[in-house]
Amino acid sequence: MAGIDESIPFRPVNIAVLTVSDSRSAADDKSGDILVDRLSEAGHFLADRAIVKDEQDAIVAQLRQWIEDPLIEAVISTGGTGVTGRDVTPEAFAQVYEKEIAGFGELFRTVSFKFIGTSTIQSRATAGVAGGTYLFALPGSPGACRDGWDHILKDQLDIRHQPCNFAELMPRLQEHLQESA
Repeated sequence: MAGIDESIPFRPVNIAVLTVSDSRSAADDKSGDILVDRLSEAGHFLADRAIVKDEQDAIVAQLRQWIEDPLIEAVISTGGTGVTGRDVTPEAFAQVYEKEIAGFGELFRTVSFKFIGTSTIQSRATAGVAGGTYLFALPGSPGACRDGWDHILKDQLDIRHQPCNFAELMPRLQEHLQESA
């Protein structure tokens, strides 16, 4: 049965929040604010926060900077996951992934369907791993950020969540580098 095992000590995760938008600023970044509030309320640490334009090179550059930072364990982005010409977040994430977590987008759309019906098909939410860092891309709406955090990421980034979670795998994300060394 899934749930929190209180006998396991909580371990906060260092999370960076990235907003991808041509129009948002720090003053009106509601989706980014929701993610920051949610991760802080859960006991995790905000490691960094940025807003970048809907430009693939800018997104990739920010992701690579955070992937190279050993203190950042996860990145959650909001925005740029739709199907319009300016939506390039999934392409940018794919450019840096070592491994894609294909089930993340599928699960996000399943959760989202409960709230917005078939409109969820417009989301290209995605996730993966690079350099030992988890990368999660959520749509830009406040509702999508709430859904992604409340129904997926809150549990998967909590080491106490059973039967398994992403947090417990963090020490093993770069095993392939140790084996080839």
